[in-house]
Amino acid sequence: MENKIDEKWDYRFMDIAKQVATWSSCVRAGRQVGAVIVKNKRIIATGYNGAPSGIANCKERGFCMRDKLGIQSGTRAEMCYAIHAEQNAVVQAARMGISVEGATIYVTHQPCSVCTRILINSGIKKIIYLAPYPDEFSLNLLAESDVECFQLPEKK
Repeated sequence: MENKIDEKWDYRFMDIAKQVATWSSCVRAGRQVGAVIVKNKRIIATGYNGAPSGIANCKERGFCMRDKLGIQSGTRAEMCYAIHAEQNAVVQAARMGISVEGATIYVTHQPCSVCTRILINSGIKKIIYLAPYPDEFSLNLLAESDVECFQLPEKK
């Protein structure tokens, strides 16, 4: 299936996801992630990677637990104070009583396999991301699902 890029809207929503990523409390270089869930060209939820409400984040702690423990990127996602941007966006929609069924999510990074499973089961129908992530299994899951997924080329 060929992915048709909507120059006006896809880049516009990805620019917003990039802005949301700046709110991240992740201290790892290049791992500030933002997500925007869109339905009918309307933003219904946003999310960024950061600690759950009321839990100290890595910026506040002054260290990254994953770095301290030598955990390789793309592995052991459970060993992190943060919830991923995609998870946060789905949770925010749920808290507001907004269905994400049939929506598109714009993410600054390819979703990991945990987020991919959540997005598939949430009813998200399209995932558009910018940067790759070292999790081949997530792409295998998407290949078996009916969720469309593609990497948006950087703007020229």
